[in-house]
Amino acid sequence: MSVKTILVWFRKDLRIHDNEILAEAVRKGETVVPVYCFDPRQFETTSFQTLKTGAIRTKFLLESVADLKRSLQKLGGDLIIRIGKPEAILPELVTKYGVTEVYHHREVASEETRISADVENALWRLKINLKHFIGHTLYHKEDLPFPINNIPDVFSSFRKKIERDSSVRTCTESPEAVIVPENMEAGELPSLADLGITESAGADDRSVMKFKGGETEALKRMHDYFWETDAVRSYKQTRNGLLGADYSSKFSAWIALGCLSPREVYWEIKKYEKERGASDSTYSLFLQLLWRDYFRFMFKKYGNKFFQKIGFKGIAPEEGANQQELFELWKDGRTGTPFIDANMRELNATGFMSNRGRQNVASFLVKDLKVNWMWGAAYFEEKLIDYCPANNWGNWAYVAGVGNDPKEYQHFNVLKQAKEFDPQGDYVRLWIPESDSIEGAVIGEQ
Repeated sequence: MSVKTILVWFRKDLRIHDNEILAEAVRKGETVVPVYCFDPRQFETTSFQTLKTGAIRTKFLLESVADLKRSLQKLGGDLIIRIGKPEAILPELVTKYGVTEVYHHREVASEETRISADVENALWRLKINLKHFIGHTLYHKEDLPFPINNIPDVFSSFRKKIERDSSVRTCTESPEAVIVPENMEAGELPSLADLGITESAGADDRSVMKFKGGETEALKRMHDYFWETDAVRSYKQTRNGLLGADYSSKFSAWIALGCLSPREVYWEIKKYEKERGASDSTYSLFLQLLWRDYFRFMFKKYGNKFFQKIGFKGIAPEEGANQQELFELWKDGRTGTPFIDANMRELNATGFMSNRGRQNVASFLVKDLKVNWMWGAAYFEEKLIDYCPANNWGNWAYVAGVGNDPKEYQHFNVLKQAKEFDPQGDYVRLWIPESDSIEGAVIGEQ
């Protein structure tokens, strides 16, 4: 009888904990072949003349893959790392290691699902099955109280029904050991240059925190946020902050690459509530996880409409004549509106921007500068360390008024926002040093 060998194709699930494809492969296979492909298409220039993945997120990805490799090695396994298209690489590995089945997690955005289909077709020619798992959301698709096509287009309706009629599954147990084929050729982690990415400047000391990729760092951050600093207790009051590590959880970068499971965060919230008490803040953090689910399910429902200027409303927002010039000023943080410029400079230097900042700069680009919202979404795709397609394009479509929005999106008054959220101008002064001489809150009115 032949040995059952299962290839585990890692993508945005770079973790050992709560990882069904790894746990199932270890349970069912006699040997497991863990693989990560650095797909060149991840690093190409888009039609918007932005990069698919900028230097900061690429570095975070490399750290995350390296951490996964170390974790697998501790379990007796290893990670095969290759540069190339999965539909070319995976069939080669299947043949080389006598693989009998391939496991992967389903994605929802069109580019990712197309690659899955290409892999499936290539494997089909070898009579090998690509088994799909669902593992990126808090609520499993099969546990929703409605079919995907009937999911409400208004978040509050979705939330009420989910909270009443659905429950979050328990996390999948982590494997205790991973057995790989003898003499498996793992390969080396590439450099930024190997991926065609120009090294960015070193880490900026002004960053809200030091983001380091990988499951190890993700679990450490989660533990610190809940149990060491108790910062989750004040999340609702501080989540619109701009300065420091603990005004929000900062879990998003790790969740985006699957270094941290949303379900793991959910059950940590529940554990915290049991031991230290439930509050508006713990519930607010849960709601952010639910919004992530919502956008993923909306992508499943509406597909490519999120990548069209008219969204699923059928009418594009008004656009101005000198868009290109205004877009460049916005990108560089040179619009002359301090609160906007400070946020864009933070994004460019660190790959991160607060939730409050994102809403303001997006509203400003679309409503004030009247620039094509898709340019902004593509720029965020390049720069954000926590980029994920559904969250990014879903939120931008929402701001542009062509996505999930029961009413026309509120037009932010940037000066009012600056006064409310940066009353003394500390944030603006941090990112626009040339404004040091301007005193107090007056800085937001320049």
